[in-house]
Amino acid sequence: MSKDIIVLVVDDEHDHADGIVEALQKYCAKAIAVYSSADAIEILRSETVNVVITDLKLGGEIDGLEILGQARKYNADTEVILITAYATIDTCKEAIRRGAYDYLVKPIDIGQLRTLVEQAGRKVSAATRRRAAVTKAGSGDFEFEGVRGKNAAMEGVFEVLRRVAPTDISVLIEGCSGTGKELLARAIHYNSRRADKPFRPVNCAGLTETLLESELFGHTKGAFTGAAADRKGLFEIADKGTLFLDEIGDMAMSCQAKLLRVIEDGVVFPVGSHKPIIVDVRIISATNQDLTALIEQKRFRQDLYFRIKGVGVSLPKLSDRAEDIPDLVHYFIKEAVDETGSKVTGITQPALDILTAYNWPGNIRQLRNCIRTMVVMSDRQELDVADIPPEIHQLRQLTAGRAKQDLTLNELEKQAIIDTLARTGNNREKAAKILGIGERTLYRKIKEYNL
Repeated sequence: MSKDIIVLVVDDEHDHADGIVEALQKYCAKAIAVYSSADAIEILRSETVNVVITDLKLGGEIDGLEILGQARKYNADTEVILITAYATIDTCKEAIRRGAYDYLVKPIDIGQLRTLVEQAGRKVSAATRRRAAVTKAGSGDFEFEGVRGKNAAMEGVFEVLRRVAPTDISVLIEGCSGTGKELLARAIHYNSRRADKPFRPVNCAGLTETLLESELFGHTKGAFTGAAADRKGLFEIADKGTLFLDEIGDMAMSCQAKLLRVIEDGVVFPVGSHKPIIVDVRIISATNQDLTALIEQKRFRQDLYFRIKGVGVSLPKLSDRAEDIPDLVHYFIKEAVDETGSKVTGITQPALDILTAYNWPGNIRQLRNCIRTMVVMSDRQELDVADIPPEIHQLRQLTAGRAKQDLTLNELEKQAIIDTLARTGNNREKAAKILGIGERTLYRKIKEYNL
């Protein structure tokens, strides 16, 4: 087993967690046991963890699948092994679909667990090396792991990346939801001189103003209701590394002012504290909004805009770069096969033609999720038309039947949401995952289309 990997064991049964740690600690750099989901998430947030071993049922509102999502949120290279006492085919498929490396059924065979941890550790090491490596495409264009394309607009993005990545200049990435903004941010980080330091993402739209300030700057015990202990902020955690501020256009104005001061001075004051903390963090920001319009509306600070937009890049919608879809499909098939151990080797031309012709309202995120689902669910060696999710098929049939009526993009998107909600029994969380969009985006679309 690799001696340089860090393993986190999450189980509310103390003896079981401690036993796994004891069995693994001689074979890795560090093995940590925690007994609650809250402690697990705090460690994932603040430390680099290579492999997570978590029980599926943790005795609280957050289960092992949520821990899986949090682990991949803070470090895309982290591998997760799930443990359960009640295995079902549906549970297995859901875990693998969400990106789990594998899962084991209790009682655990320690030898098998060690083997899985060793294999997952090798995969993490390989992924880290790949992310740190910059490659040249055949035409001499710049290409990063997970970010690719022959489209002219993407060629311009690659040229900017080639020049910007090795520097410390701030970057603003603009584009619709699902176009790959976080992939691009990670690519910049892993091709910079900060590649061996932390990359920490935070969704500015997903937290209240108070929680976002605490997440970014940290807080002292008693600083506000619920602040039971001192907590480091992401600026301090990401020191010497990169902080990715996703959906920065949704940040409250008061938080924008504090962020501006940190960027200008390189000094953080945790909430409730007057003690300065010096930090050295590169800022990469992303938004799906027009920040210049927000500035005119007095909802975004112009001085902060100029600070975060040292260099700006704009990612096109997937529908505007259809020529890239076949390459992306093959790339995501390989990625899903590597993750799941599937025997799928490729895709038939008719199936590829359907995927290429689809408009992908959820962009690259939706395509990636679609391919992962197809690979997990298929029993064929080659993915075929029958493996394509029904909502995509139905839309294609709808388009064919109404071609003369010139369906608009909004009509297609609305129909995709209707079909997916029907398929999931109106489960909005599942529908959002199938469509490859965030739940907040889905809620907004449901209201917009009066569904």
